[in-house]
Amino acid sequence: MTPDPLRGPSFGSYAPDEVGWLLTDLSHVALEAPTEEREEAVQRGGAHYAESLPQEFQPDPAYLALYRRALDDTAVRLATAVATVTELVLAERGPGVTLASLARAGTPVGILMRRWARHAHGLDLPHYAVSIVRGRGIDTAALRHLAAHHDPARVVFVDGWTGKGAITGELAAALAAHARDTGVRFSDDLAVLADPGHCVRTFGTRQDWLVASACLNSTVSGLVSRTVLNPRLLQPGRYHGAKFYAGLAGADVSAHFLDTVSAEFPRVRAVRPPADRAPDPGVAAQVARIGARYGVDDVTLVKPGVGETTRVLLRRVPWRVLVRAEAPPGDVAHVVHLAQGRGVPVEEVPDLPYSCIGLIHPRYTRGATGADGTAVRVGVSTP
Repeated sequence: MTPDPLRGPSFGSYAPDEVGWLLTDLSHVALEAPTEEREEAVQRGGAHYAESLPQEFQPDPAYLALYRRALDDTAVRLATAVATVTELVLAERGPGVTLASLARAGTPVGILMRRWARHAHGLDLPHYAVSIVRGRGIDTAALRHLAAHHDPARVVFVDGWTGKGAITGELAAALAAHARDTGVRFSDDLAVLADPGHCVRTFGTRQDWLVASACLNSTVSGLVSRTVLNPRLLQPGRYHGAKFYAGLAGADVSAHFLDTVSAEFPRVRAVRPPADRAPDPGVAAQVARIGARYGVDDVTLVKPGVGETTRVLLRRVPWRVLVRAEAPPGDVAHVVHLAQGRGVPVEEVPDLPYSCIGLIHPRYTRGATGADGTAVRVGVSTP
């Protein structure tokens, strides 16, 4: 037996029928730590990033204006990408699928896919949010709940975007291990809204443009934190945890984001499946080469794509940001704004395979800075 999913309004601000959170409520636990402390602990190996939470980013008025403008400008193409990926899923997996979003970037995407299925086909798809943690795998208690209530072969895992394929690989490995241990098989065909990393075969677009929900944290994700896997708080067999930031209700734009995109559904006409859907590992190899060019040999510290670069600026201690010289300004304006606010150098690079890439300094230590004021690696020269 596994606990029933958490639902709004007692957990999260989404309507109760939009998503069930297969999570443990840790709202009462103080888990937030300063970004610099978390970065140093993670890089020194003293803690895993999922054991604590970053302090919630509070955007200034200028940044919120950028977010609103970006959402208004991209709502139609977001709606089209939602329609495209949902139609691919329904065509290949049938109308009786269950959506399982990877919390939390995947959660608003899963809700939009559910809304498209209802809009275009009159379907009422079950939708859950589950946790997956890099280096630790997917929540097996959540998998048990899904298998007990739905056909595992019809469960579709959903995420917002790909970077270099870390979560794609994590999902495949975790589901393979789960099948070996239990005999229960889920498909690892991850469905994403944007696949600039060419990591999956089921996607809405492969262009590296802004998915506006990437701009914010919990206030665009149902007021739910990033997921937590801390063995001191969660006994074996329990769902991974998360917090509900009910106190941020006044800043919540989660419903507005969903409504803005789904309001454009009637403008989506012909939905054409992508001509080439094969994954291309060569894109991720380019990312490794770019990191090495800047002296960052640990590929986990190279965060490619608009979504991943935004996450670095919101949650981590970034060292510098690379922006493709030809990138549409509207897709990277918020990245430049965040970088300037944190004193992070922004470098234009021609022919970058992504719109932007965020670099985290290896061997980060608080207080160590270079001539330009940015964090440097201890004992290693700066490129």
